[in-house]
Amino acid sequence: MRWLDGPVPPPAVPGGVPGVPEVPGVPEVPGVPKVPEVPGAADPWRLRRVVLTVAGLNVAGFAVEASVALAIGSVALFADSVDFLEDTAVNLLIALALGWGARHRAIAGKVMAGVLLVPAAAAIWQAVSKWGDPAPPDVRWLVATALGAVLVNGLCAWLLARVRHVGGSLSRAAYLSARNDVLVNLLIVAMAAVTALTGSGWPDLLLGLVIVVIGLHAAVEVWEVADEEHLAAKALAGDEVG
Repeated sequence: MRWLDGPVPPPAVPGGVPGVPEVPGVPEVPGVPKVPEVPGAADPWRLRRVVLTVAGLNVAGFAVEASVALAIGSVALFADSVDFLEDTAVNLLIALALGWGARHRAIAGKVMAGVLLVPAAAAIWQAVSKWGDPAPPDVRWLVATALGAVLVNGLCAWLLARVRHVGGSLSRAAYLSARNDVLVNLLIVAMAAVTALTGSGWPDLLLGLVIVVIGLHAAVEVWEVADEEHLAAKALAGDEVG
């Protein structure tokens, strides 16, 4: 049987392009493969909604953890609160990147990197002030707060895992940061057990200094990303890059 008295059209290719999902809602035309869906072409508003939610959770986590850390005199817990602030900065930077130009994103990123240095400097000052006689923090509050941080960072990692392939390297970095923060929180729980056994404040002090170094490195990374945005903005504007 001929179709409209013409040659028989070739059969439609099942699924369009092998290994590539089809765009939903596109009607199938005989002999023409369906238009493939572009990987990662998700709704940017969904990504923005997720990163703003994560940023809000991290701000709350920073406020609670920093307050408890100051109350019980824990260097490690206060230093870990810097990670919450770092994740807030990264997720806000992702949200800004969806609506701002590269030059404005660069300025925002450098401001955020500077913000990260404030609590890190406070944690270093706390460590220096306790160096002569590091009193052990309250283990019960230390464990309870660290476990709460595990829940917050675990929720953030779960939310970001669903969009980590959408926003490029920044969204993936935010996911990895939240996931790694869970491991740091578990280290604090382990440190609390050592503190309970030894009755010494040195485990808290030493772990706090390690976390401070990690936080400073995170601030450098945020600055470098912002600097790359600045160079990209200059290149797009036709300015000399140097």
